Amino acid sequence: MVAFLFVNSAAAQTPSPSRILVMPFENVTRDSRIFWLAEASAVILADDLNALSANAITREERRQAFERLQVPPAAALSDATVIRIGQLVGASHVLVGSLELATGDDTLVVHARDIALESGRVQADIVERGHVPELFAIFERVARRIAPASAKSSEEIERQHPPIAAFESYIKGLLAETPATAVAYLRSALTLAPAFDRARLALWDVYAEQGDHAHALEAVRPVPADSAWARHARFLAGLSELNLKTYDEAFATFKSLADARPTATVLNNLGVVQVRRGTVTPQTGQPTYYFNKAAETDPDDPDYFFNLGYAYWLSRDPQAAIYWLREALRRNPADGDAHFVLGAALAAADNPAEASREKELAKRLSSTYEEWDKRPPADAVPRGLERVKSDVELPHDRGIEGILATSERRDQRELAAFYLDHGRRLFQEENDREAIVELNRALYLSPYDAEAHLLLGRIHLRNGRVREAIDALKISLWSHETPQAHVALGEAYLQAKDTAGARGEAERALALDPASSEAKRLLEKVGPKGPSPMLKSTVLGFPNP
Repeated sequence: MVAFLFVNSAAAQTPSPSRILVMPFENVTRDSRIFWLAEASAVILADDLNALSANAITREERRQAFERLQVPPAAALSDATVIRIGQLVGASHVLVGSLELATGDDTLVVHARDIALESGRVQADIVERGHVPELFAIFERVARRIAPASAKSSEEIERQHPPIAAFESYIKGLLAETPATAVAYLRSALTLAPAFDRARLALWDVYAEQGDHAHALEAVRPVPADSAWARHARFLAGLSELNLKTYDEAFATFKSLADARPTATVLNNLGVVQVRRGTVTPQTGQPTYYFNKAAETDPDDPDYFFNLGYAYWLSRDPQAAIYWLREALRRNPADGDAHFVLGAALAAADNPAEASREKELAKRLSSTYEEWDKRPPADAVPRGLERVKSDVELPHDRGIEGILATSERRDQRELAAFYLDHGRRLFQEENDREAIVELNRALYLSPYDAEAHLLLGRIHLRNGRVREAIDALKISLWSHETPQAHVALGEAYLQAKDTAGARGEAERALALDPASSEAKRLLEKVGPKGPSPMLKSTVLGFPNP
């Protein structure tokens, strides 16, 4: 039976508090003596701002944003990239800056700028000086000039920092290029400051990335219950226990966290534990219960809806699986796994036409699903697709549910057309941020609108997000094949250095419209004509929705 989820529209539209993204400062003279201070500056300043109640974004959120945008952590970033990262993590302000050692007396000169993203204006331009051993005091002075007035004393701020030698080893461990070097630096930090729990969490990261979950668990177990990092450490311990397949311990860990504060990530991972342990009892609960609670807690994250639909599929309830997988696809139409599992559920529910359409879309998103489709019907969907969550999640676009809740009596097609028209005009004005919001609203109501996906693909492409552009354009073509979408996908392939794919898209566009000047220009960019292995794969021979 499907448990329907109701969203509080007022809560969904509540604006998030102003947030500050602190970027690593630039080592302007490339002085090797202070290379570690670039990252250290961002960590210290974010910590101090949070201590002063200024709501700075954590290093973990910043790192996830870098990964999502495929930006190397040590890259020199343009202002436009910094702004995109700020938008992705929901920041209203970005702090950027530089540091250098003054000639002669080795004074550290720190220059910080506070930029408001909405206006693009510098709100504060700050210069502070001091010697490296005074590092924490220097950045506290910077933070106090940015944060709201606070009664917190310098002594209270200082107590949150470890000895500077331990902090230097910790930062060098974060920046290390090899796991062995990272472990050496982080263990050195803990030798110098055994109560420096943050270094234990960083050590967990290194071991977990190497798949050494036993040592990862050992790294965070000593974090005491009264530590500021205790909850984070317990969460990481639960992930290690999950990977070590000690499911009873993992369940107990996540359950204790949920009892204290039931976040979506904790509730989700309880569901994952229940899926993987295979047997459940009335005392421990069904996986679907926890996934439903996670989706109620965070109704904008498609992973919770996918897990809920997938869990219903595993429990042989195709109708419930269909409902929740469609909800997942409303939030992320480029989710290949969701399309494929939805196809399997539709086939099980005796709806072969829609099942074929969903599976074909999955195959266009990845060749992996070609192999999955060869599996016997009784084993159509692989095990292990459930999605584990970390305790650091980037914010989602809010407000869609609220818009729907106030518009229930309006015709969905008219409303989708309204959002699409507004998104189209914003796209033409190159107001990409607002255009994406409107287009996503249109797609929530009409998930397979070809033009909306085409416009999203073009926005991603002109902002350098090639992977996202390719996904959106593939869905546009699947929904309705047009020469324009083929040309746009060809441009995306060209940026991805896939010349064969680009040529195939240009040729298909010309087959549909021999007069297309855009397709001809794309072919000129690609170069001399050769074999076109992509051409055959881009011909769409299945019905549109």
